[in-house]
Amino acid sequence: MIGLPSFVVRHGTPGLAGSALVAIGALGVGWLPLTSNMLANPLVNLLRGSLAGSLSARAMVVIGLAILLQAWLVLGSELLARDRPDDGIPVGSILGVLGMWAAPLLLAPPLFSRDAYSYYVQGRVFGAGFDPTTIGVDVIPGWFDDGADPMWVESPTPYGPVFLMIERGIANFAHPNAYLGALLFRGVALIGVNLIAYYLPRLARLHGIDPSRALWLGVLNPVVLMHFVAGAHNDALMVGLVVAGLALAAEHRCMWGAIAVSLAVAVKPIAIVALPFVGLLWAGRDGSWVDRIRSWAFAALAMACTLASVFLLAQAGDGVIKAAFGTPSGVLTWLSPATALGKILGTLTSGIGLTEDASPVLAAVRLAGAAVGLIVVLWLILRPGGRSPVRGAALAFAVIVLLGPVVQPWYLLWFLPLFAATGLSVPELRAAIILTAGFTVHGMIESSANADNLTDIADTVSFVISILVVVLILAASPRERRLVLGPAHSGGLTPSAPDEQERAASMRWPVGARMRS
Repeated sequence: MIGLPSFVVRHGTPGLAGSALVAIGALGVGWLPLTSNMLANPLVNLLRGSLAGSLSARAMVVIGLAILLQAWLVLGSELLARDRPDDGIPVGSILGVLGMWAAPLLLAPPLFSRDAYSYYVQGRVFGAGFDPTTIGVDVIPGWFDDGADPMWVESPTPYGPVFLMIERGIANFAHPNAYLGALLFRGVALIGVNLIAYYLPRLARLHGIDPSRALWLGVLNPVVLMHFVAGAHNDALMVGLVVAGLALAAEHRCMWGAIAVSLAVAVKPIAIVALPFVGLLWAGRDGSWVDRIRSWAFAALAMACTLASVFLLAQAGDGVIKAAFGTPSGVLTWLSPATALGKILGTLTSGIGLTEDASPVLAAVRLAGAAVGLIVVLWLILRPGGRSPVRGAALAFAVIVLLGPVVQPWYLLWFLPLFAATGLSVPELRAAIILTAGFTVHGMIESSANADNLTDIADTVSFVISILVVVLILAASPRERRLVLGPAHSGGLTPSAPDEQERAASMRWPVGARMRS
């Protein structure tokens, strides 16, 4: 077995250096509230006060992320190598590396998004006696100075009552220090990351997957560090509760699993996608349709009781369902295939005079994508044969993201940990690695919270540097190049030993078997 100290030092040090560069660069390109005392700091002024300073800060973020990406690829290459020791690399070593990579980001200004400040101002809205699920943050004087993104100023919050209470508690404690509030929201996101790190190995063992490999892909991933740690997104808490709920249900503690997923729904309603798969685990592999319907009813009852309790505690949030589906869909992002296709087709129809503008076609394509996604999710629920319910949940979240109207880079993390726990073939693993590299490059380009588009010269330079750095990484290191682009040198993320294959088979629902009535 590889010794924990030597492994952590060898693999943790490069990523630590990369994260440190990102954290320093964040002082220049991360968002700081206009009321923050940090704006008077000489280093912050140096990195924000000129084009040279801005370019230097962005260069540090780009180079730091490139180092993190390479460190992740190097570690993955070692984990996936066929000649690794039979007893593998201990989970504690991977968690030690995770701690080193994340540490420099803990106090850095939020990067890649200003959502942490929106959470803070939404908490102020709630604390002032308004319902943030029915009203925007513009009711609070000074919302812009506190760092909230103007994009969402009139939008109700799409979050559930658990997160509303967290927002109110943090805002009441931190006010008037919005930066402290953002750091506390990062702490909430870290709770989610820790939940994933704790329960993912348990899910992986149940599916015959090496827990260290699963952690490498699902938690140590650069996208996790960028958007769950540096970006402090509440999706981290939602995903952590979903992973915990599915793990508890897979371990035959189904009521607790349903409650955990219900709490995830009370953070972000989209987590409800996981609940039917908890019901499948509750019914068991050999359950009849009656058993499944009964289990789905029990899971729904657990969710109803949980949500009723937190709604009573929060005493707000009546508009959360409408906000959850209305607020995010107002964003136009080319990362969404449905939105990209709708925009292209709408531009064509408006160009030849069939429609006044692109909006009707865009709306129709988005609606069609959502409808197809719903049908596929229902099929995954009703026809679970040949896969485990956890795998079904991973596929369901992936379909929702792929066909949904909005895709953000961190939406990858709604399903990637679940795929890591249930296994990936060599082509599937390579696709996951390429997606991770792609979204890391996307983060390099979008590293500035102040930038609106690529017409800014600093953003253009950052884009060119980002692409060149990743190309250089792949060109300079044969091992990483083979991992991403070359012929397979491992069996992917799949069970290898007979006992692992037996565990994986025991988690899969039978295909085509006649169910008892």
